[in-house]
Amino acid sequence: MSLDSYVSLGRSGLRVSPFTLGTMTFGEDLGWGATAEDSHRMIAEYIDRGGNAIDTANIYTNGHAEKIVGDYFANRGADRDRVVLGTKFFGNLHPGDPNGGGAGRKAVIAQLEQSLRRLQTDYVDLLWLHNWDRRAPIDETMRALDDLVTAGKVRYVGFSDVPAWKTAEAQTMAGFRDWAPIVALQLEYSLLERTSEGELFPMADELGIAVMPWSPLKSGFLSGKFSRGHSGPVDTGRKALVGEPTDAQFDVIDVLHRVSADEGISPAAAALAWVRGRPGVTSTLIGARRIEQLRTNLDAIHVELSAAARSALDEISAPVLNFPAENNATLAPVLAYGGATIDGVTWPASPMLGASPTRY
Repeated sequence: MSLDSYVSLGRSGLRVSPFTLGTMTFGEDLGWGATAEDSHRMIAEYIDRGGNAIDTANIYTNGHAEKIVGDYFANRGADRDRVVLGTKFFGNLHPGDPNGGGAGRKAVIAQLEQSLRRLQTDYVDLLWLHNWDRRAPIDETMRALDDLVTAGKVRYVGFSDVPAWKTAEAQTMAGFRDWAPIVALQLEYSLLERTSEGELFPMADELGIAVMPWSPLKSGFLSGKFSRGHSGPVDTGRKALVGEPTDAQFDVIDVLHRVSADEGISPAAAALAWVRGRPGVTSTLIGARRIEQLRTNLDAIHVELSAAARSALDEISAPVLNFPAENNATLAPVLAYGGATIDGVTWPASPMLGASPTRY
């Protein structure tokens, strides 16, 4: 596989690379990001390799990340139209302003206009709701987003970090009212964070929504520089934000190191290949603070894990899911299909029926 092996984003006609370039590290405003010059080098590296999807947000480095991206494309003419450029709204950049962030109509429109100014473009291909605003009616948010699509300022709509039930409500509402649908969902997903398999992944599959994982290396925990009893040098500003792995996480990291050594690849490449190969994953968000990191991560696009390696990683990272996910996956099919073979799976007899299932 390569970056130009494009994939359709959910139930839409939009095609993106299997790795999307994330820009949360663009800008030094927080003390640990990349310079504007290095950020531009990373964009160029990604595009030169065939990548076409770039993701940012209004709140990344206080708006600086958007400006860095905008500056890159400002003098490159039609190159802007050759990429799928997405940004997110929700974060309030104006302390004290109750409408400066969130997902009310006034906030949605204002945040997009500010993002377009920083990005120096008149439209974005994807506009993502960055989180759930409990105080804003979801129909107000979805109607505002639909209006922006109709106005030509937004091409497609996405959700990020929103509960499955609220996303399902919004998608169902959009379908009934003929509004622009949600085509993709961003969520945290890695060998160290798999609980979204309980509700978010099944919901996305059912509703035709693409899954775009973020933090596939779990803030660097899976990059290879962390091992039990020793962690490599970590920038102090970044370390204060992400902390260090727990003992349980080191159990997974230990297996990752063993598997990557057996496969002859880096731990980061193994972790990224594992995420990319998971059922339901469309495009994975990757980022870096240095061009060397980005190149290493991009090289992982060519990695295919062996069945043994994938099985070992699946087993050690298996999550405990919230009720009723486990019940629905294991007990419910036995109760419903026990003794029958359906879609190639033979289910054991139901333990609730005993030896005389038709006695009464």
